Amino acid sequence: MEIKEILQKLQNNEISLEQAEKQIKNNQYEDLGYAKIDHNRKERIGTSEVIFCQNKPNEFLSKICTSIYKENGEVLGTRATKEQYELVKKEIPNIEYDNISRIFKIEKPKEKVGNIVICTGGTADIPVAEEAAQTAEFFGSYVERIYDVGVAGIHRILSQKEKLQKANCIIAIAGMEGALASVVAGIAKVPVIAVPTSVGYGANLGGIAALLSMINSCSNGISVVNIDNGYGAGYIANQINKLAIKE
Repeated sequence: MEIKEILQKLQNNEISLEQAEKQIKNNQYEDLGYAKIDHNRKERIGTSEVIFCQNKPNEFLSKICTSIYKENGEVLGTRATKEQYELVKKEIPNIEYDNISRIFKIEKPKEKVGNIVICTGGTADIPVAEEAAQTAEFFGSYVERIYDVGVAGIHRILSQKEKLQKANCIIAIAGMEGALASVVAGIAKVPVIAVPTSVGYGANLGGIAALLSMINSCSNGISVVNIDNGYGAGYIANQINKLAIKE
């Protein structure tokens, strides 16, 4: 809630002075003791705080989700287990969970704008791709998915050239040797966000081989995020997409 809105409620006698003071303090962050919830983040940078669920103690996670949901009317959690989802669902009954992306969310209806294209080398990369896609969609971007178009059958990605050319931003997700990003950047005129995945045989080294390939690509216009970091790619793609719409 913006400070102006809080002061307006105070002026209209809808809340007390003490309540206004508390809300203004919470507008900076809400201190739960074990977590400081950044309620002012959406006003400051345009997107609300997202919860990284992995390794969070159950007794903390539920309260963090409830706090963000009460403030924003929506909440997004990444890397969540089914058990964590069931825990949060007790407090937020309408929340949804996706087994593939490991995301739980409840969101307000919003128009999906612009055009982000997400492509994967193989079907084993789809969990990372869905984390990216659903993150970008949560923040209001339109996403088109092009899955299983790796370089082992290069005609598959070449046949998608028209869709790639229409995008404001492309996310290329691949494991093994990570060559997909170089190919995509060689046929598209927009920024490409490369995501190495931990998919591959032993010498893939848990995604390090793909990471190094993407970092050392000779194709122009590629930026690289961390191994399996679908969320990070989706967030950056959303920012690029929104900038393209402004232009």
